[in-house]
Amino acid sequence: QVQLVESGGGSVQPGGSLKLSCAASGIIFSINSMDWYRQAPGKERDLVASITSAGTTNYADSVKGRLTISRDNAKNTVSLQMNSLKPEDTAVYYCHAGGIRVPRMARLLERWGQGTLVTVSS
Repeated sequence: QVQLVESGGGSVQPGGSLKLSCAASGIIFSINSMDWYRQAPGKERDLVASITSAGTTNYADSVKGRLTISRDNAKNTVSLQMNSLKPEDTAVYYCHAGGIRVPRMARLLERWGQGTLVTVSS
């Protein structure tokens, strides 16, 4: 069974920093893409940042220059360093992994984390 476990959410003042982490557990051969999404109250879940196994990154325009995604392929972990946080960054942040290759299964898996709340407020 592959599961994603997130950590690192919390409350911070505007301009502050937080780091989110996500670890995939289980026997995993490889993971194609690891991403962070967020969902603010009353809004849809949107992609914040993504990173491929080769290290190619993609960011939402609203977070470019402030948030940095990174991953450790050997440990199947992904992190999101969030700097210069703004009140509009307040949301539940979800880790997502796509294209997960596991033993004895031809189909690639997809998994979501349980979500971690980030609150930016003075």
